[in-house]
Amino acid sequence: QVQLQESGPGLVKPSQTLSLTCTVSGGSTTTNYNYWSWIRQPPGKGLEWMGTISYSGSTNYVPSLKSRTDISRDAARNQFTLQLTSVTPEDTGVYYCVAGASWADFGSWGQGTQVIVSS
Repeated sequence: QVQLQESGPGLVKPSQTLSLTCTVSGGSTTTNYNYWSWIRQPPGKGLEWMGTISYSGSTNYVPSLKSRTDISRDAARNQFTLQLTSVTPEDTGVYYCVAGASWADFGSWGQGTQVIVSS
């Protein structure tokens, strides 16, 4: 069973770049689960898929965040990362890294990490 753990700063100032890392254990970012995603949940709102990177490095992003989002993968470290630029308080929420077997599969979740955007 793959396990995922998010890490990164809990507090980010407006206009800065949010960077989060997901460390994968019990599996590999190049085998088993082949699709690696970031999903967030703003306070009081539902889950929002942000984007996915595949085993080959292809990416797919939600259109509303595409211009500010970059997801990359470090196979050697068994990690994948999220960068979200020009953050605003509306980017506050719990961020989850997720592993799946296809573009539309979100089978295994990290525990989530709280991010607050505030000056």
